Amino acid sequence: MMKERDLNTIIDLLERSCGKFPEQVYLWEKRDGKYEPTSYAETRAHVRDVAAGLMAAGLCKGDRVALLSEGCNAWVYSELGVLYAGGVNVPLSMKLTPAEVVFRVNHSGARFLVVSDYYADTVRRIEAEMPALERVFVIRPTRPAEGKYTSFEQLETDGQAWRQAHPGELEERTASVTADDLANISYTSGTTAEPKGIMLSHGNYVSNVLQSDSLIQIPSWYKVLLFLPWDHSFAHTVGIYSFMYNGASLAAVDFGRSPMEYLRNIPVNLKEVKPHILLSVPALAKNFRKNIEAGIHAKGGLVRWLYRQGLRVAYRYYATGNYTGKGFRHLLRPLVWLADSLVFRKVREVFGGNLRFFIGGGALLDTELQRYYCALGIPMLQGYGLSEASPVISSNRPQLYRFGSSGQVVQPMDLKICDDRGNELPCGEKGEIVIRGGNVMKGYWKNPASTAESLRDGWLYTGDMGYVDAQGLLYVLGRFKSLLIASDGEKYSPEGIEEAVMELSPYMDYCVLYNNQSPYTAGLVVPNKAALKAYAEKQRVAPDSVEGCKLMLDKIYSELMRFRKGGDCEGMFPERWLPAVVAVLPETLGEANGTVNSTAKVVRHKVYERFRAELDFVYTPEGKDVRNPQNTKNMREIMK
Repeated sequence: MMKERDLNTIIDLLERSCGKFPEQVYLWEKRDGKYEPTSYAETRAHVRDVAAGLMAAGLCKGDRVALLSEGCNAWVYSELGVLYAGGVNVPLSMKLTPAEVVFRVNHSGARFLVVSDYYADTVRRIEAEMPALERVFVIRPTRPAEGKYTSFEQLETDGQAWRQAHPGELEERTASVTADDLANISYTSGTTAEPKGIMLSHGNYVSNVLQSDSLIQIPSWYKVLLFLPWDHSFAHTVGIYSFMYNGASLAAVDFGRSPMEYLRNIPVNLKEVKPHILLSVPALAKNFRKNIEAGIHAKGGLVRWLYRQGLRVAYRYYATGNYTGKGFRHLLRPLVWLADSLVFRKVREVFGGNLRFFIGGGALLDTELQRYYCALGIPMLQGYGLSEASPVISSNRPQLYRFGSSGQVVQPMDLKICDDRGNELPCGEKGEIVIRGGNVMKGYWKNPASTAESLRDGWLYTGDMGYVDAQGLLYVLGRFKSLLIASDGEKYSPEGIEEAVMELSPYMDYCVLYNNQSPYTAGLVVPNKAALKAYAEKQRVAPDSVEGCKLMLDKIYSELMRFRKGGDCEGMFPERWLPAVVAVLPETLGEANGTVNSTAKVVRHKVYERFRAELDFVYTPEGKDVRNPQNTKNMREIMK
């Protein structure tokens, strides 16, 4: 049996689990209308076939292989097969545009590509733009093999034959892989700059798996339905490798024939898989909540009343986290139990009935959302990380969670808070989060300048702002690179304000703040057409009229003024950072125009670039009035 100290590579993780849990299910995949299991031993056999097939195709140690597919068994076989053959996987998001795929394949120098059939035709259209790409292996192809295209099944068959013809060569290649060897080149999403290829080694991943296990231990009988994209760093490390290390199992969402069918399948698959843990990001958590509340509303008045009363008492009981039962709150426990029995237990059936907790990653998670899921009996344990750290840095855990915090730092790892000159700050003071540990990346692929900027004397400067409280809990406040910067040099992170505006106002889909040493802060707003139309009609004004346009612009402005002195949200944020002027944008933010990335995060610099004209105008005397000609024009276009 492999000892813990012998775990150096991702290969070691799988080999360890195959030794401890050979017949235990690792992968669940829906085939012919039913979820079918694949054991750890069976997974290893597929992985070895893929690895040998790649070696038969000419893969040399250190070669890059791009992987572009929805989550499925073949995704795992592909990545692990690449690693067993000594290669480097380049995981790609299904949400990338063709141009973004071309950039990443070419920049990484990938010789081979594994692609799902859904994206294969797109690859054929852009093939000429990727001249270094030698072979393409298609998962479950619907077209016959031709040219450089081969089925994934054939890749495995070729691997079996090659192993027989070259006994011992695969084992020799696998044994040559070390902790320092690259496992992945994982590209950033480009929220604040152009994408960079993050070089993560086998040792980085193993370190982070063991570090994550220091906070949350996953029993071998746990299941997760992994509906985040599998290339997503959080899903990648925690969903695939942490579950592998603990002998647990992961299930893929049934993709169907399209991304829309995939989304429709999630609630169905939740009830089929009955997961114990879910990995989520705020955007998905908010959608779950909307669907839950829509279902509650449809049940009628009594259920709605019980639901509201249950939330009210649970919010008071849990207060700011899981230190319950102290003081007067102890008296609320019977009422919490009653609400759970009558309403919340039935709500949890939406998630299959076995769900213990969520682990939240990605963008900042608002406190209200954490309180909500805690009240339902399925706490959302907010964590913090970034791809450069493999990615987990901290997390709340079932035994200790505080709303608004990102939890305790993983161990072993060093973390400090620094000012903008790199000096360490005392406990409680705000500054840049800086870390050091085995999970820290090796650098950025072909980008020594960015590497030198982020890695200094063994420390990773995250670019995120935060502080550590007296209990050792980390609080993350936002990106340094997205900070609002006043004319006097004072800095403030905008994410909290933006989240609050969008959460509390139904009239705005997006609100992005801007202040680059300007006299005042501007709010770039995407109006919610349906909510504003309903508001105008309620005032008996035609939404597409001049009068209606003015009315709706005034409404948007008044919603933002709620946060200023005299408003019902007064005091939530410092006045100087609240938007004083409004720029109504002529189109929504989204992946189509590059202003939102594949993880639903706003790409701030892209927003500023795309809407520079609107932004510049609000800093003119004419643009200060919310009813200015530019806003009026854009609002009328939106309401058509």
